[in-house]
Amino acid sequence: MLIGEVARRSGVSARMLRHYESLGLMRPSGRTGSGYREYSGEDIRRIFHIESLRSLGLSLREIGRALDDPGFTPSALVDDLIRQARERIAAETELLTRLRRIDAAEPAGWEDVLQAVAFLQALGSKSAAARQRAALSSVDEVPVPVEALVEAVLRETDPNVAGALRWALARSGDGGTALLAQGLGSPVAAVRERAVQSLAEMPGGEATARLRDALANPDGVVRGHAALALGTRGVADAVPTLIGMIVEGRNDTDAADALSVLASDTATADRIATGLVDRLTHDSTEAPARVRLTQALADIPGTTASRALVELSHDGDRAVALTSVYLLQLRDAR
Repeated sequence: MLIGEVARRSGVSARMLRHYESLGLMRPSGRTGSGYREYSGEDIRRIFHIESLRSLGLSLREIGRALDDPGFTPSALVDDLIRQARERIAAETELLTRLRRIDAAEPAGWEDVLQAVAFLQALGSKSAAARQRAALSSVDEVPVPVEALVEAVLRETDPNVAGALRWALARSGDGGTALLAQGLGSPVAAVRERAVQSLAEMPGGEATARLRDALANPDGVVRGHAALALGTRGVADAVPTLIGMIVEGRNDTDAADALSVLASDTATADRIATGLVDRLTHDSTEAPARVRLTQALADIPGTTASRALVELSHDGDRAVALTSVYLLQLRDAR
């Protein structure tokens, strides 16, 4: 079979076939009487072998080794090809993500595009100072890709940079709340905590709704941050979680402060006082927790809390009784 027919049947151009021959990858088995290259069936099979290996990403030199070295084993080379393919995919995925984020920022012109690129590069810098400067850059001047901000805040370990990123997110609108809510389901505890801390600083009703949902999160740290944030927003749904934090001794002072804020509403104040007393009288509540619960009654107004303190002043636990007497004296002095 002559080179033209081989090219038509194989899909490999005559020029490429000559190139293979010049590299020693293959040679036609014979020549016609006129000196034209003549390819045998075995030659055709070798061409297809070469093309198959090229489709896997092998270089022509690697193909020559694979076909001609009897001791060649493909396993190591295939592993290397897998690694290279993964690296290419990762690079292309990163590029696609960057393009999507720039597009989402809706740049008005090339200047906005260049600013967005510089912003993304700074967010990915190894320098904490550079990342912080990027976060603090004016969102009025730089088109901020919110998705990039969320990703950055969820991975940030430096507390100063994380604070700047949360500030930038809070200024960017509510577009990041849904993405932060997804972070609450991360298998990594630190990511879940960063997500709820960021949601706590996001303004608006959507963030509040996401924080309400977080009260049912299986992660106690997430529930605690959500409850503290909801307490400052006046959401009474946080009361049971806040009381539970006092019992557990986890951020109990902050939880008591949040309860005092919620107690500005009379109905909620009675609910809080009743909840605290219920936990105080529960058989499983240990002595240190009972003292903390008693202390939490200090800033809860209303007759329910006052009556509870009077009863607790005669409690069998001396620490609880003394704490109640002291708190009653403070209430009388007001």
